[in-house]
Amino acid sequence: MKSTGIVRKVDELGRIVLPIEMRRTMDIAERDELEIFVAEDTIMLKKHQPACVFCNGAKNIISYKDKNVCSSCVTMMATKA
Repeated sequence: MKSTGIVRKVDELGRIVLPIEMRRTMDIAERDELEIFVAEDTIMLKKHQPACVFCNGAKNIISYKDKNVCSSCVTMMATKA
């Protein structure tokens, strides 16, 4: 893991601000979802990429009844019906 040299304080609500340069570099926009991972004493943030509940693919995702399904699996299910 590479240090950025950036230090930020946690506010009274537990929030931190990600610098705009970092958000641009990582393609993180307002309202994007971030996943939070913990490994021993390290906290990691990763931009959330929704995946298909059937094949775990991340392309052409459709949300159906709060579940993510890719268009390939939708097509496959339609032909099996």
